[in-house]
Amino acid sequence: MANNAASNSTAVVYISYLYLTEFTWAANILIPSWPAMTLFGFVANITNILVFLRIGVNDNVTILLLSLSISDLMYLTLMTPTVCSYIMLIFAPYWPWPTHIVIGIELLYWPAITCYDFSAFLSVWLGVTRCACVAMPLQFKSVFTKGRTVKLVLASFLLAVCLRIPIMTVNRLGWRTDPNTNISYAYVENHNRRAMTQINDILNRNSILYINFIIMIACVSILSFKLYQASRIRKSYTSASTTQQTSEKPDRQGLSAKDMHVIRSVVLVGSIFIMSQAPFLLFSTARLISDKFDILQTDRNRYLFFTFSIVSLTCSYLNASVNIFVYYNYNSKYKSELSSMLNKFKKPRTEI
Repeated sequence: MANNAASNSTAVVYISYLYLTEFTWAANILIPSWPAMTLFGFVANITNILVFLRIGVNDNVTILLLSLSISDLMYLTLMTPTVCSYIMLIFAPYWPWPTHIVIGIELLYWPAITCYDFSAFLSVWLGVTRCACVAMPLQFKSVFTKGRTVKLVLASFLLAVCLRIPIMTVNRLGWRTDPNTNISYAYVENHNRRAMTQINDILNRNSILYINFIIMIACVSILSFKLYQASRIRKSYTSASTTQQTSEKPDRQGLSAKDMHVIRSVVLVGSIFIMSQAPFLLFSTARLISDKFDILQTDRNRYLFFTFSIVSLTCSYLNASVNIFVYYNYNSKYKSELSSMLNKFKKPRTEI
């Protein structure tokens, strides 16, 4: 190809860190799992979207869960070029690229992260709405109406985009000429990278991230305590009662069995969010404290940066893919509708 020499030299720079001990396990264990996680994430989120649409978007929780599935699907789609480029750089560094290899890594990275921010906002709103449902059940329906929830989703998306606009202006497509062949090829050029990165680190990677993290921890803690409290009261009430109680009969805390299943699902989604965000939180804090913790450095900090990047990206893939298990186990409508959809694909038995 025209730019083989330029691409190969860049590839050598990118993969030189592979020979360090702290990076080897991440490169050889986590990165090979990305294609399978990507494929599963596509299937899982498309399934979620179809199921929620068939159920009917009639309440605020379903609206948020449907929006979360769409956002996760968008994130996986936009992040796929970056993931594929990383895999090619590491396992096939001398592949003859038709364009500059950094295009695949950086061009759609920040739009993908914007979708991931949108998913984070939706996860936080799920926790907040469930806390509000427990704290003020009588006022809940009048406060979090279907129309307001739709407006909240749209506002969250616009907020995610606006917060990432500074860093998304850094990467631009340009053209270079290979001195060996005198043929031009596309590449990604950076404008005001250091200044925009600092703004992004302070605003998105730390301030907003910490706010979301703290709110989600508070919501998960409150809901977990309410579940524990309701479970104890339900057990004592059931043991003292001589009549069998139905699954929809509320306990003394106003939580029916259906309510408890919904809250459990939100707690699990929130817990997945917390665990997946923790490595990224440490990664962002370290980058804010030390400006040497960056991809552009040439010392050991660069290798640590790549290691944390791989761990964080793997956690984000898990966060965008595994919610289907939560929905299936704790959402009776979801489980019933999914089972009905799967039964339609089964071939009927023919009698001889």
